Amino acid sequence: MRFASAPGLSAWLAIGAAWAAPASNAANPAAAPSQPMQIILLLTGLTLLPAVLVSLTPFLRISLVLHFLRQALGTQTAPSNQVLAGLSLFLSLLLVQPVVRQAYEQGWKPFEQGKMSAEQAWEQGTRPVRDYLLRFAREKDLALMVEITKTAPPANPRELGLAVVAPAYVLSELRRGFQIGAVLFLPFLIIDLVVASVTLSIGMVQLPPVMVSAPLKLLLFVLVDGWNLVVGSLVRTL
Repeated sequence: MRFASAPGLSAWLAIGAAWAAPASNAANPAAAPSQPMQIILLLTGLTLLPAVLVSLTPFLRISLVLHFLRQALGTQTAPSNQVLAGLSLFLSLLLVQPVVRQAYEQGWKPFEQGKMSAEQAWEQGTRPVRDYLLRFAREKDLALMVEITKTAPPANPRELGLAVVAPAYVLSELRRGFQIGAVLFLPFLIIDLVVASVTLSIGMVQLPPVMVSAPLKLLLFVLVDGWNLVVGSLVRTL
């Protein structure tokens, strides 16, 4: 499997390009950016890229769920934060690859070829991203963002700008991540309660129940192939 690294990066940079340089191409809409301007846009895009990847991709939900899963297992630092972040990142790149490619083809590529102005490239390039975010943004969160920005409610959610859709998407993903995390906690919590009840009933007060329940939770997780189930379920919902 191969990631479209160059088109994907260029697609996200198209957002920065259209945002940062609308005035420079106003006189000549069909002119492509000069090489110094492309370098500036590249550096600007690289500074914004981590925030975009963390908050406006499935990385947010996946990282939350994996964090709750580790807490439920009681393994503290295993897997490490680097491993969980790496898994979340690669899964996110895999899932958003079609959206990034579409944004690159519709926005950045025509702009680079001088066929579109910066404003047109912004509109065309961000449309697939906005449609993707709207798939997961709740109507309640969208209404909250519209109320905060004091804008008139549109007839169609697709008329909302990216500045409204993006924070609504983050709120919706935070809610879903916590919901999935709570569900993951339940079976492991039952194991903890059963082990604690048994150890106390037989008088094993010197042995912490966590020392007994931790191996049982790990054994159950391995027997049901937990990583495959959790990751597979997450990917199917995104």
